[in-house]
Amino acid sequence: MTPSPSTRNIAWIVIVSLLAAVVLALVLVILVVPGARENVIAAAVLFAFAAGAALLAGLSARRSDQPQRWARTVAGGLAVAGALLAMWPGVVATEAIAWIAPVLLLALALWMTIRVRRELHSRIRIWLVYPVLAVVAVAAVAAGYETGREALERGTPPAAGRLIEVGGGRRMYLNCTGSGTPVVVLLPGHGGFSSTMSWIAPAVAQDTRVCVYDRAGRGWSDPAPNQQDGTAVAADLAVLLAAAHEAPPYLLAGHSFGGLYVRAFAARYPERTAGLVLLDATDPMMFTRIPAYPGFYWFFSRVSALFPSLARFGLVRLVNQHASDSLPSESRPATQVALATARLARSQRDEFAAAPLAMEQAGSLASLGDRPLLVVTALKDAMDGWTTVQDELPRLSTNSSHWIIPTATHASLVEYQTEAAFSSQAIREVVAAVRTSAPVARH
Repeated sequence: MTPSPSTRNIAWIVIVSLLAAVVLALVLVILVVPGARENVIAAAVLFAFAAGAALLAGLSARRSDQPQRWARTVAGGLAVAGALLAMWPGVVATEAIAWIAPVLLLALALWMTIRVRRELHSRIRIWLVYPVLAVVAVAAVAAGYETGREALERGTPPAAGRLIEVGGGRRMYLNCTGSGTPVVVLLPGHGGFSSTMSWIAPAVAQDTRVCVYDRAGRGWSDPAPNQQDGTAVAADLAVLLAAAHEAPPYLLAGHSFGGLYVRAFAARYPERTAGLVLLDATDPMMFTRIPAYPGFYWFFSRVSALFPSLARFGLVRLVNQHASDSLPSESRPATQVALATARLARSQRDEFAAAPLAMEQAGSLASLGDRPLLVVTALKDAMDGWTTVQDELPRLSTNSSHWIIPTATHASLVEYQTEAAFSSQAIREVVAAVRTSAPVARH
């Protein structure tokens, strides 16, 4: 005769079901769909917890005398939500889902609390289940607050510059100051936007006209419908500058990933390129020439895919609350607004995913001829092999120079006033070389 299920089993069933959900979520996110888009990551997590709820319903019915039938409803609801996210990628970019999801999550937490109080009679309810549901409720409230705050911040117009139509109803943000030729165009690094260059732009504007802009999907610019690889970024920039009536040829200065994009632009539009400045620029050969880079890329491509979901709950805002402290005071509010959003996190994830292709496209620039090129390299905390790769960049032009800044880090070349002054001076030196056809200044 089969023994009757024991009441004591229910505590272990709850623990096993919750652990199974967490472990399955980690396996799916890290191993099965690593680096995927936000909708896929969110769907994977929902499927994992749907499986955990289904396990709770099944085991509690078979192995205890406290069947948790409510868990079936939770399993079905989470599975349906996960399927909708997986099948409808664009839903994560809609404003409606940002408002609806926190409400549904809070309602689910409250409903589960009521059902658990009625049907789960074990101390595990107080020790584990209630705290977990409290965390879910707090997360829902935090997500609602983040959505409301972003809505208020998004309604604030840009302090300067213009939103310019670039086709298909899409607008991009551009801010140009100063006067003179050549027009300097500043491209920030991975995840960067216009205010990232706020030390450099005013300094360069003393000598010539300088433009900063937000790439698609970040800052004030609308998202792009397609992948933003190097060619797409170059094409967007060309359309934007033409629509703004900024006359070529341009002197393009790119920091980090921005170095890939200025090289892609020069390869695609050589007649519009007066010269380049590469500020500790990412190299097309990162995967083969920098020993640590493949491992870094493997890790960061997976981690960055989680940022859009974390941003929904205000965690990215919390982590980045002092990220703009090194920038000029007038540019900090816009920077803080941009850094907090899931929108920016999606753009950063997509940009990193497209990095291998962007590197290949940047590598198509074989030579600048005699057009001026100045390479600025930061030595502090540089990866092994970085200086060797940077030493080769001046070969792209017969009129080039290489400035090495021992005290600068990769980020401080644009974000900190003292080191950014070297970047500003480098750009001004190339402006002078373009105007006079003279050799680029040595450091």
